Amino acid sequence: MRILTYNIHRCQGADRKVDVGRVAAVIAAERPDIVALQEVDVGRRRTGGVDQAHDLARRLGMTSRFHAAMQVEQELYGDAILTALPERLIKAAALPGHPRMPALEPRGALWVSIMIGADQELQVLTTHLGLAPPEQRLQARALSGEGWLGKVDGQQPLILLGDLNSIPGSQVYQTLSARLNDARTAGGGGRMRDATFPSASPILGLDHIFISGPIRVRRLWVVRTPMSRLASDHLPLVMDFDLEA
Repeated sequence: MRILTYNIHRCQGADRKVDVGRVAAVIAAERPDIVALQEVDVGRRRTGGVDQAHDLARRLGMTSRFHAAMQVEQELYGDAILTALPERLIKAAALPGHPRMPALEPRGALWVSIMIGADQELQVLTTHLGLAPPEQRLQARALSGEGWLGKVDGQQPLILLGDLNSIPGSQVYQTLSARLNDARTAGGGGRMRDATFPSASPILGLDHIFISGPIRVRRLWVVRTPMSRLASDHLPLVMDFDLEA
């Protein structure tokens, strides 16, 4: 199996052009089975009113689940999970903001269960945490709590992935790694090798994949191609994995 996480920056590239087809081409080149996206615009004037989650899914031959972390009238912005595999929604909800920072952008998380083969279910959660460290810590604790990861039996295969706006070793990273395993470690990656931001010259590993349960990481890599460096301000992070019996 192959899973990919990608902050698509509303499909606006380094050249400031909004191009859904270019982002779809970056994803399609990796041939993922499951795609987690952050910074997705749906019906927003700034990106031509396109439902980017639906459009990307159509171009990739997949279906989409979308959660709006932010809504302004009819305009939506948030996270999505795409796949051609059978799936069902488990939870889509807001994450807490910091009470002393009410003006910060709202954040959320999206959780789906995906059927792998005839009888295995894989839990997939994606999120995009805030920019301010105090709110990031609140959000990471919420994800680790009973409303999210606390609901999952440690024997179930689970992947949490997305843009955490935090580097390995940060307090956010430590909170999540207390419950989950970093796929970088399991996949033999390194901090600089797995840097995803900024796309033109990446130095920060802000995008992460965490795993738990019977998942074996085969390979983990960052997509560094001329097109991926142009299509968004982040690079995609990809993992090949097996589900063990």
